[in-house]
Amino acid sequence: MKKYLLPSLRLTLVMLVLLCIIYPLFIAGVAKLAPGGGDGVKVYYHGKIVGYENIAQSFKSDTYFQPRPSAVGYNAAGSGASNKGPTNLDYLKSVQAAIDTFMRHNPGVNKADVPAELVTASGSGLDPDLSPEGAKIQVKRVARLCNISEESLNKLVDEHTEKPLLGLFGPPKVNVLKLNIALDEMQKAN
Repeated sequence: MKKYLLPSLRLTLVMLVLLCIIYPLFIAGVAKLAPGGGDGVKVYYHGKIVGYENIAQSFKSDTYFQPRPSAVGYNAAGSGASNKGPTNLDYLKSVQAAIDTFMRHNPGVNKADVPAELVTASGSGLDPDLSPEGAKIQVKRVARLCNISEESLNKLVDEHTEKPLLGLFGPPKVNVLKLNIALDEMQKAN
């Protein structure tokens, strides 16, 4: 028994030091090299922090572009999805409710043209980006409520569309927070 007990205890101690001290310190060090120093990339507007680049937030007013729905209520303390499959009746009801809400706030849009991303939550529930199509389908509503031409808003969406990494990796995307800040600036200029 002694033959197995001492090596087991040594291995346990080595693994505790490695996995509970060295590995977390290494990961924290690598995070400090990332943009935002591991604390997230803050977005400032007029010298105030208004959000984080990689965390979605809710915009209550229809005068703003709306992000994807959130399964966690835009609570950045934790992320998560509904974990309900596409045949789950509760899930189908929540998607239908999101479609109905979108149609009510965006009259004149064909139901078939509504991108799935605007009525379904992302895997994290905190996705800050939309596809350019997801943003452009909201242009008509925002233009009407903000008294800005649709042409100007489409140009604004195009200016805030980030291309795929190296032109290859990932789809084009629009950060909703940055787009709404640019919208505020456009309204002040008019």
